[in-house]
Amino acid sequence: MTPPHKRVAILGFSIECNRFAPIATEPDFRTRTWFEGAAMLAEARSPAPRMLAELPGFVADMDQAGPWDPMPIMLAMAEPNGPVEHALFTRMMATWEAGLRAAGTLDGIYVVLHGAGLTTQDDDPEGTLLALVRTIVGPSVPVVASLDLHANVSAQDTALLDGFVGYRTNPHMDMRERGAESSILLRRLMAGESTHIASVRLPIVPPTVSMLTGADAAHRPYGELIDLGQRRMHEQPYAGRVLNVSIMGGFAFADTPFNGLTTVVTALDPVSAHVLAHELAIAAWARRHAFRADLTPLDEAVRRACTTTRPLAFADVADNPGGGGRGNTLHILRAFVEAGVEGAVIGLIWDPDLAEDAHRAGQGIHIDAQFGRADQPWSHPAQVLALHDAPVRGRRGIFAGNTVPLGPMALLDVGGVHVAIASRRVQCADPAFLEALGVDLADVRCLVVKSRGHFRGGFDEVFGPDQIVEVDAPGLTSPMLERFDWKNLPRPVLPLDPETQWP
Repeated sequence: MTPPHKRVAILGFSIECNRFAPIATEPDFRTRTWFEGAAMLAEARSPAPRMLAELPGFVADMDQAGPWDPMPIMLAMAEPNGPVEHALFTRMMATWEAGLRAAGTLDGIYVVLHGAGLTTQDDDPEGTLLALVRTIVGPSVPVVASLDLHANVSAQDTALLDGFVGYRTNPHMDMRERGAESSILLRRLMAGESTHIASVRLPIVPPTVSMLTGADAAHRPYGELIDLGQRRMHEQPYAGRVLNVSIMGGFAFADTPFNGLTTVVTALDPVSAHVLAHELAIAAWARRHAFRADLTPLDEAVRRACTTTRPLAFADVADNPGGGGRGNTLHILRAFVEAGVEGAVIGLIWDPDLAEDAHRAGQGIHIDAQFGRADQPWSHPAQVLALHDAPVRGRRGIFAGNTVPLGPMALLDVGGVHVAIASRRVQCADPAFLEALGVDLADVRCLVVKSRGHFRGGFDEVFGPDQIVEVDAPGLTSPMLERFDWKNLPRPVLPLDPETQWP
C-alpha cells in the first residue's frame, strides 16, 4: 500500500520592526503580502510572486521531492515599520490557530519568520506564534523556521523549534536557498531524525553597516563569522552531526531585552550543538571591536559628488525603508541641489502627494514640487521627466523575480538632480525601480539610494564596493547607535558601552 503523503502546514509572519518608527497597521501588510489558504500556495508557485523568496523556495523543493499535502494557512509580510498594532496581530493569531486546528493531523510545519518583529504589546511575537503552534500540535510534530539574519533570538525562538535556518548573505541573496534548506531539514525530521538547538547570545549589538557578507565584506567581521560557521560544520568533530549554523546579527532598532549577536546551531546531538555554538561565540567576541559604523559626513559626501571622476553610489543609510525609515528625508537631496551636483539621480523618495501632483500635471510639465508637506516641507521648481503607474518586476538583488507594488511613480528634475518619487515605501534596492522611469544607470554619475545595504546586491553591476559612500545623515535607521534613546537593550552592550565584558 502506498504510504500517505506528508501533511505539512505552512504559515508566516515577517516584518522587521523599528521601535522608533510609526505603528504598522493592516494596510502595511495588505499592500505588500497577505495571502491565505490556496492563494498563498498559488502565489508561492507563480513566476513573479508578491512575497520574498523563502516560501517559494520551500514549496519548489517540496514539490521536486515528491508528492506532499501542503496545508497553507496565512502568510503576512510587510515592509519594515514600527511595532505592529497588537489588535491586528491578535486577529492574525486567530487565523493561524483556526487554520492549524482545521488542518487535522500534521506531519510537519514550516514557518516563515523574520525574527525582529514587535507589536505594541509584545516584544516577541514570533515566540508567541511558535508557542501557539506547539500548543496545538504538541511536542512531537517537527517545526522548522527560516529567519532573516537580522533576527533577535529569544529563548522561545529556539526552544520551540526543531530546525532553525537563518539567512547567510547580506545583502540577502539566499532567501530561496534557505527556504529549500528548510524543506530538506523538515523532510529529515519527518523521516524520524531528532535535533537539538543551542544558542549563545553576546553583548554585541552590531550597527547595520557592519553586517555585510560576500564581496562587500572586506575587513567586515560578520561575513568572516558566517564563513567560519559554514566551514566548521563540515569539519571534525561536527561533520555529519551539525545540520545548520546560523549567525544572527540582530536588529538594534527593535530595542528588545534579547538583542545581541547570537550563534545558533542545529545538530543531531546536544554536545555538538552547544560546543560549536560556544566556539563561534568566542570567535565573534574576538572580533567585537570591529562591529562599528564608519560613515562619511554629509559635507564630505557632497564634496566627493562634485569632484568624482568615476560613478559613485551614495547610501542614505539613516533613512532606509528596509529598516523602518520613512524614505522621505531630504538632507542629501537639498545638499546636492545647493551644491549643483551634476549627473545625480536620487531614489526612491516616498511622497504619495508629490507623485499624485506629478501625474496630475503630466510628463514634461513644470511644477512647484512640494516635498514632505506632512512633516518637513520643502519646495523647489521641478520638471516632470517621466511617469509610471504599474507594479515593477524586480530584476536583481533581494527583489529579483518579485512583483513589487510601488504605486504611482514620477521622475522629476529638481535643480538639475533627477529625483525618483514613489507612492509606496520601499527601499531602492533594485535598478528596475529606476529603469521603470527611464533611468539608464550608464548615464548616472552620482546615484543616491534610500537603502542601507540591499542596494549592493542590485546595483553591483555598475557600482563596486569601492564606489560606495555610506553617508552620515539624520534618520530613524542611523547606524550611529549612540543617537537613540534605548529603553530595553541589555546593558552594558557593545559598541554603546566600551567597558562591556563577556564572561
